[in-house]
Amino acid sequence: MSEEKSLNFIEDIIETDLKEGKYKSILTRFPPEPNGYLHIGHAKAICLNFGLSLKYGGKTNLRFDDTNPITEETAYVESIKEDIRWLGFSWANELYTSDYFDILYNYAVNLINKGLAYVDDSTAEEIAAMKGTPTEAGKDNKYRSRTIKENLILFANMKGGIYKDGEKVLRAKIDMAHTNMLMRDPIIYRIKHAYHHRSGNAWCIYPMYDFAHGQSDSIENITHSICTLEFIPHRELYDWFIEKLNIFTSHQYEFARLNMTYTVMSKRKLLQLVTEGYVNGWDDPRMPTISAFRRKGYTPKSIRTFCDKIGIAKRENFIDLSLLEFCLREDLNQKALRVMAVLDPVKLIITNYEEGKTEELLCENGPDETFGKRSLSFGKELWVEREDFMEEPEKKWFRLAPGSMVRLKSAYIVKCESFVKDVTGKVTAINCSYIPESRSGKDTSGINVKGTIHWVSASHALNAEVRLYDRLFTTENPLDEKGDFKNTINSDSLQIITHAVVESSLKDATVDARYQFIRKGYFCLDTDARLDKLIFNRTVTLKDAWAKEVKKIRLT
Repeated sequence: MSEEKSLNFIEDIIETDLKEGKYKSILTRFPPEPNGYLHIGHAKAICLNFGLSLKYGGKTNLRFDDTNPITEETAYVESIKEDIRWLGFSWANELYTSDYFDILYNYAVNLINKGLAYVDDSTAEEIAAMKGTPTEAGKDNKYRSRTIKENLILFANMKGGIYKDGEKVLRAKIDMAHTNMLMRDPIIYRIKHAYHHRSGNAWCIYPMYDFAHGQSDSIENITHSICTLEFIPHRELYDWFIEKLNIFTSHQYEFARLNMTYTVMSKRKLLQLVTEGYVNGWDDPRMPTISAFRRKGYTPKSIRTFCDKIGIAKRENFIDLSLLEFCLREDLNQKALRVMAVLDPVKLIITNYEEGKTEELLCENGPDETFGKRSLSFGKELWVEREDFMEEPEKKWFRLAPGSMVRLKSAYIVKCESFVKDVTGKVTAINCSYIPESRSGKDTSGINVKGTIHWVSASHALNAEVRLYDRLFTTENPLDEKGDFKNTINSDSLQIITHAVVESSLKDATVDARYQFIRKGYFCLDTDARLDKLIFNRTVTLKDAWAKEVKKIRLT
C-alpha cells in the first residue's frame, strides 16, 4: 500500500476553509500579463492553480492582467492560451482586467469620496524622493491636502484626456510614515495615451497592478488568490483596498517561485537573449519558455509531474534541471516510438550478401508489445555510426573493429573483415561478412556476441538535419556570476548535423510524435521541417551525461 502524499500548506488552508464552511467551493485564477511568453516558472503557477481547483472540485479563471497597453499584444494572449491548453488544463472563464476598467474607475472615485485618494502633480522623481527610506519616514506633499471636490474634478479630467503622460497620477492616501514602503500613498492610476489591444483608445488612464489585482479578484469572487513570495509586502495593500472599498474579501497566499539551475527566468533577460541574437526566438528549444519546451519535444505530462515533484513551499530554493529531464525521460521511455537514425554515417558493406537483395525485417515499435512491430528494409549496403568502428580497438571494445563481430539490431551478426580509407586517412567504408543463420528472432547460429549496433539501409535511408540542443548556460546560477550573465552562455548549446540519415518510416513523422533514436536519445520533428527536408530536435539524451561532466569539473 502506497503512503498517502502529505498536503502542502495551501491545501491545508483550503481543506480547513471547506471544512469550516467558509466557502462552498473554491475559485482560483491564473492572471498573466500578456506582455511575453510564459516560461517554466509560470507552468508551476498554472499547475498549482488549476490543480487545486481540480482536486477540490472548484474552478479556475484565466484573467489577463492587461493594464499596460504599451507592452501588451493579442499575439501574447493567444500564445498563453495555447500553452495552458497544451499543459492539459481548461479555464472556467476567460477574463481581462480591461473588462473591469469602468468598475475600477468607480472604485477609485469611491476612494476619493472617502478622502482616501488624491491627485498628485509631482514628477516620478519627486514622488520617489518624498517617499523616504525603510528607516526614514516619507513626507506629505502639498497635493495631499486637496479637497475631495478638487480631486474628483482632476481625476475626471485625467480620464478625459486633458493631461499628458506623467503630468498627474492618482494616489491612495494611507500613511507616508508607514513601515511598509508600499503603503506610503501608492500610485493607483497613471496616464498613458496609448492604444490598448482590447479597448483601443477608450481609456488614457490605467490602474496600477496593486490597485487592479485585489479588486479583480474580488469582482470574480476568487477565494484563494495565490502569488509568489515577492508579493508578501503587497498583501497589506491588497487587504487595505478590499477593506476600504467594502467588497468581497479575497485572500492572498504566497508560495516560492520556481528557480532552476542553468536557467534564467527574468522576462527582461530572456528578451535580451532574443533581441541580441543569442537564441533564435522565444520558442528556441534552449529557452525556458513553455513554447520552447513544446518545440523541443517535452510532453505536458513530464512538466506536470515535475511541478508535482518539486512541491509548494514558502522558502526560495533552486531546483536542479536534471530533475525536469528525469521526469521527461520517465515519460518518453513509456511512449516514444523506437526508430533507427545514424547521425555520423559511414558505409557498411556486407560482402557476402546477395547484390540487389532486400529483406523486410520486423522491429519493435516501442518499449512493449502493445506498440506492435514495423517492417524495416535491409540490404547489402547500410549506414552505421562512425563512432561504432575503431581501427585499433581499446580494451572491452564490443563494437566494430577488424576481426570483431557485432549484431546489427533486429538483423544479423556481422564480422568486420576490412575497411577503406580516403587520402586523408578517413574511413569511408567497412567491409563485413554476415552469418545467414543469425537473423534476429530466428537465430540458429549458436554465436553469442556482446555488442549490438543500430543501422539504416543505405538504399532506403532518408536524409535529415538533426539539431542537438544542450543547456544554454555553463553555470548552475548564471545570475550569480560576476559581470554580464550572457558571459556564461554555453557556446556548444547547439550542434547542427546536416548529414544524418534516418529509417524510411520517418517519412511520415509528425510534430506531435515522440521518437527514441535507438542508442542516441529522444527526438521530435521540428516545426521548421518540410516535406522535402526532415529536421529533428534532440529533446533529451538517454542518460544525464551533463551530471558526469559537472562532477568531472568539480574533481579537477
